[in-house]
Amino acid sequence: MEIDLNHAVSGQNAESCNNEGDSSLSTSSNSSNSSSLKSPNSSSIYMELWHACAGPLTTLPNKGNGVVYFPQGHLEQIASHSSTHFAPIDVPSFGLPPQIFCKILDVQLLANKENDEVYTKVTLFPQPEGNLQEKEEEGGGVTPTRSTPQMFCKTLTASDTSTHGGFSVPRRAAEDCFPPLDYKQQRPSQELIAKDLHGVVWKFRHIYRGQPRRHLLTTGWSIFVSQKNLVSEGGELRLGTRRATRPRNILPDTTMGNLKSYADTLASVANAVSTNGTFDVFYSPRSSRADFVVPYAKYKKAISNMISVGARFKMKFCMDESPERRFSGVVTGVGDMDPYKWANSKWRCLMVRWDEDIGNDHQEHISPWEIDLSNGLSRC
Repeated sequence: MEIDLNHAVSGQNAESCNNEGDSSLSTSSNSSNSSSLKSPNSSSIYMELWHACAGPLTTLPNKGNGVVYFPQGHLEQIASHSSTHFAPIDVPSFGLPPQIFCKILDVQLLANKENDEVYTKVTLFPQPEGNLQEKEEEGGGVTPTRSTPQMFCKTLTASDTSTHGGFSVPRRAAEDCFPPLDYKQQRPSQELIAKDLHGVVWKFRHIYRGQPRRHLLTTGWSIFVSQKNLVSEGGELRLGTRRATRPRNILPDTTMGNLKSYADTLASVANAVSTNGTFDVFYSPRSSRADFVVPYAKYKKAISNMISVGARFKMKFCMDESPERRFSGVVTGVGDMDPYKWANSKWRCLMVRWDEDIGNDHQEHISPWEIDLSNGLSRC
């Protein structure tokens, strides 16, 4: 499914659930109330749902915004997605500069049909830096216009994914997110109709029962679990899931198009630069450790800081077990990550040492726009 972000989204009568963008259900008490994929409300709901699946630190530039594209970062993402051994350092640069200034011509929010992992397709038009403006908002990006917070997140338990029983919904989440039940009934229940990121309709029976009484999704839930391949402690409910363990194939194989080799990725960029044309990049928030398409204003602000060895900083991470955490560290070096092929690159030009272990997110090289500085500081 694709969501077109080039048109304004209005109307916020969203029937979804949202808390820190971590999990969501778009629901209605009967089929006549379910949102159409083409309605403004539906576009808003799906935009929120996409961002919920992408994670709280994900921002995307708007159409017409100026950005900086980093070929090194693009190759890193391709390497993380590749099922074969592939080292970005082995790919020729095709004479490209380490930073390419561009204007955004198009943004599409997409989801992999195989595993519901979200990604985006961005169309870029290379520009002289002088054509870009710094007045755009630094965090400037496509973010959903939020209505009343109506999402919730829950790690699946063994009982949630068994073929018996159903999904146990936290009381507060059920009351905030679902249409109200008639508690005068002996066994209050209703049918919920939801659509996932691909527009597929799912029907669940929402019932309030048991001792002590609790909210459950019963009929229809086991089919959803089976179709989405959900397991206990391995996924989070959202009609469109974000798994605790990142799958390697977040980007569909079709995103490689007709490319015969990974080198062709940069060949298409070089062709666009030389012919004054455009090129497309596919970006996956979950497979990329760092954005390789950065808002121009954010880039300019970051490189204007004087960063020197010994500078203290903090950096945000979206962890699997929590929406967001900050880790601190110290800058131990400033310089090119690949001085031969990408001289004077700002991509990961800071060498750092962390104050504590950050597990799978450990990085020894980071970029200036990723960090919050604790004190004043030499230009990298």
